[in-house]
Amino acid sequence: MIEGLALAAFMLAMPEQMRPDGRLNPPAAEQQAPRAAVTLAPYRFNDILWENDRTAHRIYSRDLEKAEPPSTSGIDAWGKSVRWPYMDRQLRTGDQHTNHGEGLDFYDVGTARGAGGLGVWHDNKLWTSRNWSDVKILKNGPDVAAFSVDYAPWPVDVDRKVWETRTFSLPMGTNFTRMVSTIRSDKPGPLVVGIGISKRKRATGSGEFLKDLAPGRVTFFEPADPQKGSMAIALMVDPKSVVEVRQDFDNYLMLIKVEPGKPFVYYMGAAWDKGLDFHSAAEWNAYVAAQKPDFDPAN
Repeated sequence: MIEGLALAAFMLAMPEQMRPDGRLNPPAAEQQAPRAAVTLAPYRFNDILWENDRTAHRIYSRDLEKAEPPSTSGIDAWGKSVRWPYMDRQLRTGDQHTNHGEGLDFYDVGTARGAGGLGVWHDNKLWTSRNWSDVKILKNGPDVAAFSVDYAPWPVDVDRKVWETRTFSLPMGTNFTRMVSTIRSDKPGPLVVGIGISKRKRATGSGEFLKDLAPGRVTFFEPADPQKGSMAIALMVDPKSVVEVRQDFDNYLMLIKVEPGKPFVYYMGAAWDKGLDFHSAAEWNAYVAAQKPDFDPAN
């Protein structure tokens, strides 16, 4: 929640964009064209928002971490039911958790990995970074949303420290963000990286988690929220790097082998079953199985 002076400043930044029925006024006609977009939101603790015509995501800065500890370096996923960019307008309402006609934020990353956040797996525990510390926006549409972030050094037990630079790229026409990560270390030797999907438990169950390690893919169709629906998440990694799939208290984890200083590629995808493209686990799983990812970090 945003309280006190922060709330006042936030509301001052909010444009007059709500209709009396609580729905967002649609953007101007020229802004309704489908496009990819990445936005830095200084009015909301420098959240980074990125989306295309099919999916929408957010990650959090150190500013939010200071205001709302402990926060998380996990990845948020938003439900989206329009083809144009909507996240900035939705967030500026101050009530992004309510569907105002174009989608909403209901995924609740918490302190878990969300949709594809990572950490280093060591001694049967996931050691994770704090929120991103630096950002560079590389391309703000219309065909692709791309940016890079740095994660400051964090400890892996008492054994070593690591730090990361990660580039995010979301083209039009796909539900998958391609990420190129480089993790460096103050000590030599390989790492096992755990890429996670937050687990869920609701009255409707625990959802459907599937793994197919031969092509390096896992999918999760969340248990339904009675009002807000389900998010579908998927990860794709280079099958040559796969160690195994594990679980900790918060996450399903895809464990992969990584060499410090060498970039590696993975993909994270998400969809909302009340959106425009997928409405069942079967549809989502078929879509994921049909993907042809490129794991060459030079591309």
